[in-house]
Amino acid sequence: MTMTPRKRVEAVLRGERPDRVPFTVYETKLPRCEAERRLRGEGVCLVAHSPSTFKTLSPNVTREQITYIQDGISYVRTHIRTPAGELSSLDRVSPQGDIAWEVEWPFKGPEDYRALAFMVRDEVYLPDYDAFVQAQGMMGEDGFLMADIGPPPFQYVMESLMGLVNFAQEWVERRDEVLRLYDAVVENRRRLYGIVAASPVLAANYGGNVTSEVVGVKRFETYYLPHYDEFAEVMHARGKKVGVHFDTNVWVLSEAIGRSQIDYVEGFTPRPDTDMSVAEARCAWPGKVLWVNFPTSVHQERVEGVGETMRQILFEAAPGDRFLMGITEQMPAGRWQESLSTILRVINERGKLPLR
Repeated sequence: MTMTPRKRVEAVLRGERPDRVPFTVYETKLPRCEAERRLRGEGVCLVAHSPSTFKTLSPNVTREQITYIQDGISYVRTHIRTPAGELSSLDRVSPQGDIAWEVEWPFKGPEDYRALAFMVRDEVYLPDYDAFVQAQGMMGEDGFLMADIGPPPFQYVMESLMGLVNFAQEWVERRDEVLRLYDAVVENRRRLYGIVAASPVLAANYGGNVTSEVVGVKRFETYYLPHYDEFAEVMHARGKKVGVHFDTNVWVLSEAIGRSQIDYVEGFTPRPDTDMSVAEARCAWPGKVLWVNFPTSVHQERVEGVGETMRQILFEAAPGDRFLMGITEQMPAGRWQESLSTILRVINERGKLPLR
């Protein structure tokens, strides 16, 4: 019996066997057009991460955003006012409007710790399931809606509040202050675990994009793994699944990831774009679902190269259980239609389980 795109994804995440390898694409990466409709008709499953299952309130903190264009580039300046002081940040917005890059972080110096801690502790989280249910209903069997509770506390402090340069300096000079801020974020994240676990979701990501060259094994084991496992314990009690978006070099972290309680490794990008192959990932994480992102650089190759890479991925993923194929990154504008059609053709030809 032929399964729907959504049912294939759900089957793999539940540890069941679908009729063939699922092929998923982030909805934000697939332009709405005739080719997109055709791909969905042939089995591509859209994956969405919004709306969230919770809403965030800040009763005592106000935010004001100002959008402007400078030298043809769009920016958003955010002013944050707390009883403990004022903060500001600046983001550069992508031409598509769906990605923002930090230019200035809220942390500018040691005088900002009090305001940052107040901002973090002031956040209140409330369940917001109706919008999620409605969105999944609108996607129907064409799409899968997953939750995301944001980055782990250490990464949130480093990348969202401080920026890498500021963080590195503060880690050396005022580590106690950094860890106090980290502890405040830890308590916040814990308030989310039960809300997400009680929601209608099947699966939730606990952030991702961990830069192993920056974090290192020791800090990953100390400041990341315990939170993955704590969230997973709460989710597993409700029959839900937890994953992390590991899309960069993770060889040095692979043994630690294997010991974690997460159920799936999402966004995994194999060679030639990172330092691990699909075969190595399957060996490192035999009990986890592997959700692969087709290497972005290969989209630039001729159709024959795209097809050969996809066949190699399926060969290394054999027998194909606990495996999904996906697209999680922006594709070259002039290449995506031909590339996705080739990937889907190979999956339809060779993706029936068990893979041979």
